[in-house]
Amino acid sequence: MNATEASAAGTKGTGQLMKPLLVLALATFAVGTDAFVIAGLLPAIAADLEVSIAAAGQLVTAFALTFAITAPILGWLLSSLDRRTALQLALVVFAVGNAVTALSPDYVIALVARILTAAGAATITATASSAAVAISPEARRGRSMAFVIGGLTVSTALGMPLGNLIGSVDWRLTLWAVAALGVIAAIGTSMGLPKIDLPATSLSARLAPLRQPKVIVTLLATLLVMGGHYTVYTYIGAITADALNGTFPQALTLVLLVWGLGAVLGNAIAGYLVDNLPTVRVAIVALAAATALLAISPLAIDSLALVLLWAGIWGITDGAPSVIQQYRLVSIAPTSAPVLFGLNSSAVFLGIALGSGLGGVAQGWMSVTLLGLPAAVLALIATILTVADGRTNQDAETSPNAASPAGDATRRS
Repeated sequence: MNATEASAAGTKGTGQLMKPLLVLALATFAVGTDAFVIAGLLPAIAADLEVSIAAAGQLVTAFALTFAITAPILGWLLSSLDRRTALQLALVVFAVGNAVTALSPDYVIALVARILTAAGAATITATASSAAVAISPEARRGRSMAFVIGGLTVSTALGMPLGNLIGSVDWRLTLWAVAALGVIAAIGTSMGLPKIDLPATSLSARLAPLRQPKVIVTLLATLLVMGGHYTVYTYIGAITADALNGTFPQALTLVLLVWGLGAVLGNAIAGYLVDNLPTVRVAIVALAAATALLAISPLAIDSLALVLLWAGIWGITDGAPSVIQQYRLVSIAPTSAPVLFGLNSSAVFLGIALGSGLGGVAQGWMSVTLLGLPAAVLALIATILTVADGRTNQDAETSPNAASPAGDATRRS
């Protein structure tokens, strides 16, 4: 079935549409769990592979950097395949990569395995998003996209703590569990997703929106704020070690759960706010809040109670920007929404790579508990860029085009 036929099929009923969407959401849930669960396992991985925690953190950097680079490239190279075949192939690579990571006898093999896994994960995310749009009628495309991408958000609340709980027995078991998720998603894809053919798109067309300065600023702000968050999050186990020492064995799992629930709440709050308020103002508040929560992190890790309170609020500031920034991008160039979603994903994972890399390097000249300070600097720069963008918006509102549909989109963004 081609994209038009798949979209028409989606009009037959919510129940028929929900089956393939569940399969796609399971695939993104597996990707989200795999991408973020490693942070809580770093101390165990470092000890087992006989490397420093900073070196183990580069497993996160390698995954994120590979994801960011390969997402648009592999999406273009695999565009001639139907979405079901492309997703099946990506899930197989993803599952194999996790299995090799679980079997890794040393750091080098683990690093190569994470690069392989990231290539599969990047393809899964892009393919699942395009498939969700293709099988949905136009009136439901936004909700379908939110449902599928919601698999990534839910993974922060459930997948990461569960993976960390499994990893408390043996970190390799977590990777086996994620590999199993990939296999289940691949089977579900074979049974529940129709064959969907999409028109081929050139790589230059995918990158065309980058010619707009406003898009560049928004993507750069996303990269920086995510870099700030993951400078801290990647090393959260080490940062909170003193506060959690002497508490119950699964305290870190509880911290990750609270953070994840905060991220889900932030996602939901942001969705409501951008529907009712100018998004640039919402973005400024969210980015400023992230800056503040990162900056006070050294003061919030003295006890389990403080860590939990801080982690929950910090999670909200992490979950909100992803929705806000995507909404802003689509408002800037609605006709380029699929391309912009892909570029936004690249910005997110480049930010994760930046953060995990910065966090590892910074430990050479400061205590791990102080990583929130350089992290806050990145978030502050993102806030300043967005404030400057907002002022440009105000100038646009006073222009003769302000009353036009394009002018209205500018005001909303």
